[in-house]
Amino acid sequence: MVFEDIAIGQSAEFTKTVTEADIMGFADISGDRNPVHLDEAYAQSTPFKGRIAHGMLSAAFISTVFGMHLPGPGCIYVAQSLKFKAPVRIGDAVTARCEVIGLAPEKRLATFRTTCKVAGRTVIDGEATLMVPGRA
Repeated sequence: MVFEDIAIGQSAEFTKTVTEADIMGFADISGDRNPVHLDEAYAQSTPFKGRIAHGMLSAAFISTVFGMHLPGPGCIYVAQSLKFKAPVRIGDAVTARCEVIGLAPEKRLATFRTTCKVAGRTVIDGEATLMVPGRA
């Protein structure tokens, strides 16, 4: 999709169920080996009372929406704000949703409201700005 095809109100979603392998893989790639993500005994002693997924793992699903769906290949992240509102656990189906809320044609920038939800509950809320290629 090119900038000229984007309109305020357009949205797209991506849903992924978080697995043990996802958490282990994210820990390996990111280097974030916080025991709240990896060690059930430790995580039981935290306010979460069990292991939780890395917040940035769920936030990465927002990137999937942008890179693969809306606007799709060729877009470039410029900015992203995130508020982590609730934990995500192994087995949770996370739905990332991105909705166009602003357009700056002179710079080909699109602003999006970004959310991740589990069973209808918001776990991440934020806003992103992307540079979107235009027509040649």
